[in-house]
Amino acid sequence: MLGRLGELFALLGLAAATAGGVTGFVAGRTGSHALLRVTQRLSSAFSSAMFAAFLVMEYALFTHDFSVKYVSKVGSLASPTHITLVSLWSSLEGSILLWGAVLGAFVAVFAAWSRDRHPETTPWALGTMLWVCAFFAFLIAGPANPFTPAPDPVPTDGPGPNPLLQNHWLMIVHPPMLYLGYVGMTGPFGMAIGALISGRLGPAWTQALRKAILVPWGFLTVGIILGGWWAYDVLGWGGYWAWDPVENASFLPWLTATAALHAAMLPSRRDTMKGWTVTLVLVTFLLTLLGTFMTRSGVFNSVHSFTQSEIGPIFLVFLAICLVACVLLLASRIDKLAGEGEAPAPVSRESSFLVNNLLLVALTFTVLVGTTFPLIMEAAKDVRLSVGEPYFNRVAMPIGVALLFLMGVGPALPWGEPGPGRLVRALGPPTGAALAALGVGWALGVDTPWTMATMATGGFASWVTVREMVAPVLLRVREKGESPVVALGRAFRRGHRRYGGYLVHVGIIMIIVAIAVSHAYRKDVEVTLAAGEATTFGDYRFTFDEIDTVRESHRQRQEAVVSVEGPGGPFTLRPALNHYSAAMNAIGSPSVKSMLRRDVYASVLSIAPDERQVGLHLYLTPGVIWLWIGGAVCVLGTLVALMPPPQKRAEAA
Repeated sequence: MLGRLGELFALLGLAAATAGGVTGFVAGRTGSHALLRVTQRLSSAFSSAMFAAFLVMEYALFTHDFSVKYVSKVGSLASPTHITLVSLWSSLEGSILLWGAVLGAFVAVFAAWSRDRHPETTPWALGTMLWVCAFFAFLIAGPANPFTPAPDPVPTDGPGPNPLLQNHWLMIVHPPMLYLGYVGMTGPFGMAIGALISGRLGPAWTQALRKAILVPWGFLTVGIILGGWWAYDVLGWGGYWAWDPVENASFLPWLTATAALHAAMLPSRRDTMKGWTVTLVLVTFLLTLLGTFMTRSGVFNSVHSFTQSEIGPIFLVFLAICLVACVLLLASRIDKLAGEGEAPAPVSRESSFLVNNLLLVALTFTVLVGTTFPLIMEAAKDVRLSVGEPYFNRVAMPIGVALLFLMGVGPALPWGEPGPGRLVRALGPPTGAALAALGVGWALGVDTPWTMATMATGGFASWVTVREMVAPVLLRVREKGESPVVALGRAFRRGHRRYGGYLVHVGIIMIIVAIAVSHAYRKDVEVTLAAGEATTFGDYRFTFDEIDTVRESHRQRQEAVVSVEGPGGPFTLRPALNHYSAAMNAIGSPSVKSMLRRDVYASVLSIAPDERQVGLHLYLTPGVIWLWIGGAVCVLGTLVALMPPPQKRAEAA
């Protein structure tokens, strides 16, 4: 019964999206306001159908309806309720259903926002989004149908979701954040297609496009940070980023979306880079499709590849159709978006934006090549190759340092061409800050070239960022005699988007410096300890006390109790091995003591049958916590930038 109901909602969503795609394009062609209204209603129907199908599946999981094949595949009577509910995105069919529900939410928001705005571009944009909706509804109703009945005899229990997905609370929020980032790029894609077809990209549409990019960019940022945190807290190898193909799948659209956010500032200010901005938005959407293919096709071996299916070729065909359509549309209509602004001066804020974009695109290309090259070689010559961490680090480090430098240079430079004196005043103090940061790093023992370069450019960018945030406040204090608190409040109200952008810059600076320091100065050792035995590593003394066995409804945990003495201590680490009935091998859970200066990290390698001896992998890693703090600052900056202007907040009140 539930399966049939879910299939009905999926088919209704497919019908609504298909009809809406047709009426949207016809409305754009004819300028019919009535057809636009029909398209908006059909988008609401699609959203309602997808959300209803989502609720049906959640109810089937909650009630353990094993007559539904997907529930019999990922459900289990032994799983806690919260694991049961989030198992929706633990396998392919459920994750595509979640994708459809999220897509419905974004389409509904766009349809409501665009109801009486931009009649020349909105029909094309909404119609394009609904054609994307039709593709995903087709998957849900057909090849990735989660509502198919289980084969007879209907099972009375199931294996539960993949053990790795049950091993940490981050799996509750990490995948949905990535989906919100991936799916949210459909909105900017539709808006870019609408701008191309109509030949219009005015200031209001550009600002709306930038905000439409910023929302999924923020979700994607959260998803990437949480993914790194999950890898760090679950996989037990002491790291948070290994350039895994599925990690790269989320990083690639993040890079181009970041470039698009910066490029979108120029059309409204200097009437330049309109076509380039639209191109970046289209590429970002195509990369989300490629990322979906990489994570859902099974063509890449990855610890993140929990689902493998035959829908990979279907995704590839859809990606090819979208790519060809984008190329043809760009070739035929890009001249309609040619800006009228003058070429930027070689040394100016505009030029720094351009170089920033080129570096981000260069990094995207090199990561894309490194990720897909082994697959291409295997398909073309049946040769198995692997492109590992050294390649990506060798490419990413210099580009990352250059981007960090531009984060300082860009805001320091004025719009237009500065005179020599102004240039010295703009760049002199941050250069001093770079040298000071280099000296502090040297005093703390930083001696590797790329880490030193990161410290110096981080100091440069930090000085400029803080100066740009403080300067308006000091100006009001000096010229109007306001108190610093009042001046800060008024400066923030008038320029909250600017402050949000600079907060994001602060977070990115923290992340890049934390990555450089933690990567260069991580230390590790493997030890075997008997009960009561101790070992010294770095400034710490580790003593293995005992094995504590914890039984839960869905697993059994063997926790190694390790007492630690040293800076920030004493404290206890409890790394564990988790035994699941559906897994042949135990799944490890490391234990981490995070401090401002360093992390103390332990994972279990082995436990003796009599539990009197344990093998441990110990890590001392500086600065990791600043990566998570930097991610939180990025989220805060994104929220600040998305705040409505003061007059709109007053109208809403």
